[in-house]
Amino acid sequence: ELIEAIATEDRLMPHLHLSLQSGDDLILKRMKRRHLRDDAIRICRELKKARPELVFGADLIAGFPTESDEAFENSLRLVDECGLSFLHVFPYSPRVGTPAAKMPQVKSEIIKSRAKRLREKGDEVLSNHLAKLVGTNQDVLVERGGLARTKCFTSVHVGDHFEAGSFATVKIAAHDGKRLTI
Repeated sequence: ELIEAIATEDRLMPHLHLSLQSGDDLILKRMKRRHLRDDAIRICRELKKARPELVFGADLIAGFPTESDEAFENSLRLVDECGLSFLHVFPYSPRVGTPAAKMPQVKSEIIKSRAKRLREKGDEVLSNHLAKLVGTNQDVLVERGGLARTKCFTSVHVGDHFEAGSFATVKIAAHDGKRLTI
C-alpha cells in the first residue's frame, strides 16, 4: 500500500530521505537498525520502478564502532545500489552511556578519511543528478535568498526573478555541482 501511495499520490513529492546509516549488515545489526542492506536496495528499486522520477537522499554514518574496511566499502557501494542522489554524511562520535560507546572504536583519522570519501561520493552522485536536469523545465517553489526547490527537493538558484513563496516553471541552464541555475 505504501509503494502504491508513493507512486500514485500527487500530493507526495518525488523525494524520499532514508535513514540508512550503513550499508553493512553487521554494522546495521550493531546499530540496532531494523533493516538489512538488501532491504534498502530492494525498497529503493521497487519505489523507483513504481515512480521513476523519485529521488533518494540518505543519512550515512562513517566509522561506527567495529566498522572494518569491508563494511565501509559496503556503505560506499550502497550509494549506487540504492540510486542515492543526496547524502548527509556524519562521522561517528561516541555518546556516553550508549552501547556503541562501549564497543571497540575506529581510529579518528580513519573516521575522518571515511567521512571524506563518503562526502566525495555524495558530491559525485549529486553532480550526476544535477546534470540530468540541465535543459529541462522544472516546477519550483521559490524560497528566500534567490533559491528555489524542485519537486524532488533539488536546489535551484533563481536570483531575484521571483517572489519568495511563489511557484514558477523555470528552464534549467546549468549546475555548479551543488545546485541548478536558470
